Amino acid sequence: MDPASEKFQIEIVSGDAEAREENVDRVDRWLAGRLAEMPDSPNLSRSRLKNLILEGRVCCGDGTITDPSGTVKPGQTYRIDIPPPEPAEPEAEEIPLSIVYEDDDLIVVNKQAGLVVHPAPGSWDGTLVNALLAHCGGSLSGIGGVKRPGIVHRIDKDTSGLMVVAKSDDAHQGLVVQFAAHTIERRYRAVVRGVPTKSADRIEGPIGRSQRNRKKMAVTATGKPAVTHYKLLERFGMKAALVECRLETGRTHQIRVHMANIGHALIGDPLYGRGNKASDPEPIKAFTRQALHAAVLGFEHPVTHEALRFESPLPADMERLLDGLRNDSE
Repeated sequence: MDPASEKFQIEIVSGDAEAREENVDRVDRWLAGRLAEMPDSPNLSRSRLKNLILEGRVCCGDGTITDPSGTVKPGQTYRIDIPPPEPAEPEAEEIPLSIVYEDDDLIVVNKQAGLVVHPAPGSWDGTLVNALLAHCGGSLSGIGGVKRPGIVHRIDKDTSGLMVVAKSDDAHQGLVVQFAAHTIERRYRAVVRGVPTKSADRIEGPIGRSQRNRKKMAVTATGKPAVTHYKLLERFGMKAALVECRLETGRTHQIRVHMANIGHALIGDPLYGRGNKASDPEPIKAFTRQALHAAVLGFEHPVTHEALRFESPLPADMERLLDGLRNDSE
């Protein structure tokens, strides 16, 4: 729990008639109702309380509850830890950027691994957005929302590579249309465990939030349509392979989920990988992020209509991984 949080405790007295009537109510709805009745208490909606529960900020007795739809029973004591207010908008920060292309309407950056794209709980500063606000000045203001100015797509914190950011409203709207139509070329380089049996294939499987782990995505019947095309570029014995993945759609963690689903999780992936094994070669053991790089980005300039295409070489850590795998497989 955040030590800076304000803490509120709500109690239900065992055997109370009101509690007996309420023991079939959802905990998020019940908490919202009780807070509304308490003087000087924060005004939290049911949806806000639901999110606080999912974030692990509501305790019942000595344990944390994770199900907003759980029922309220007599004799239970709840504690809600409310985090400090979020910043109204991100602040500009002088963070080095690798700029591949820039004009009055857009900017293409080569994002380094470890850099979060936009502010979110736990990462309110030190993000790509903070860096862009410092670099672009006021030109990003109001484009695409306060928290994500100019952002039309994103790549994961520990994925490196190319991203395009809008600097004008026309560019933002035009890029959004292209992403929605799946006309933007996006090719990634990934190092995966094992070697796919097919040299090239199309992976199709809807992706949605995992029911077992809310931090993960999964191939699930209730997910959104997702298609990834992969091509085998190089194999390293039977331990690993370098593949190119082309996105036809752009779901959260799509490549990581699809490759893991066919039995070839990305090396170093802390969420979808199996973790290091004693039999793994040293180059795999030493790699500590998902081995994924956004290598190619191509699109039509949303204002000039010029065809643009950019390529980014593999970063040094992935080159070292490949060199180590090549030496190990000789």
